[in-house]
Amino acid sequence: MKFTGLLESHRLAAMLENSLDTEARKWKAPSFQGSTIKGTDISPMQYEQAVVWLEKLRSIFHFYPDTFFLAVTILNRMLASVKAQVKYLRCITVACLYLAAKTNEEREVIPLVKDLVEQSKCMCSSAEILRMERLILDKLQWDLYMATPMDFLNTFHAMVMSNSPSLFHDHLQINPSRHVALLTRQVQHCTACHQLLQFRGSTLALVIMTLELELMTADWFPVSSDLLTKAKIEHADFICCKETVESNLETLAPSNTVYLFISTSKDVRSRNTAIPACPTEGIPSNPLTVVSQKIDPPIGNTLASSIRSGLGNLIEADDEFDLGEISTMKMAKANRKNFS
Repeated sequence: MKFTGLLESHRLAAMLENSLDTEARKWKAPSFQGSTIKGTDISPMQYEQAVVWLEKLRSIFHFYPDTFFLAVTILNRMLASVKAQVKYLRCITVACLYLAAKTNEEREVIPLVKDLVEQSKCMCSSAEILRMERLILDKLQWDLYMATPMDFLNTFHAMVMSNSPSLFHDHLQINPSRHVALLTRQVQHCTACHQLLQFRGSTLALVIMTLELELMTADWFPVSSDLLTKAKIEHADFICCKETVESNLETLAPSNTVYLFISTSKDVRSRNTAIPACPTEGIPSNPLTVVSQKIDPPIGNTLASSIRSGLGNLIEADDEFDLGEISTMKMAKANRKNFS
């Protein structure tokens, strides 16, 4: 048994090291300069609206949470790499979700582009989404995948389970997978907070794990310190992120929330009536105005009226991208098979 546990610890340590290496090489996030993302006219509120909308679309299409996190990661890398105009944010957001779905989901789950357009109510054409998809692929050099906050959360949770199993056995009334699902909901909530964009996914995941350990046991500090060392996270960054997350999670849900776990669903659903379901009727023409009422107050405001449909000259990028010059209807077969 000890030998098996040692092998598991080595395996998890190797997984964490690989994820950290990938994150170090690929992580990018947009930075805010004044009241907008640097080099764009996208405000913090509009960015948060886009992330909330991503989660709504993920739920509509029954994608895995992994797909949502990868879509946000792709969106962040794209916004950090180009000078995007806010009127094209919807098209960029939908294209990021579509690429993430092609990476993570089974073929039969991925909708046709026309169905994606219709159900998302994104007010973009199929051709526009396909052209945007190709633009993102070109800008990110067809290298979409990187470790997401959820990947790190799963690894940290497994490491605690492996090294300190008594912590969970003594305090949890649910199985580990359901426990991770609850923590995933917290990470999803924090992902829509623009103040947390400055922190890498590994830092955010470790903060969520640490806050949970604090609630579970008085002996949380040695466990958290060990994870902090293995994750190679600066202590100052960790503390700053932790303070921001604690403030952000205060709006998530009351402490007496009862969770329903439905085995046939990919989602963990809450029975707390204080969190309304996403509206299914009367959806406004601009889908980015549909948000959950339990997200932070800045997210609850409507988008600026400047968002409009259309594509035109999509991006004023450093390398002068011209969307009209990019043909996406016929991708190279060698590359296309990786995303079909």
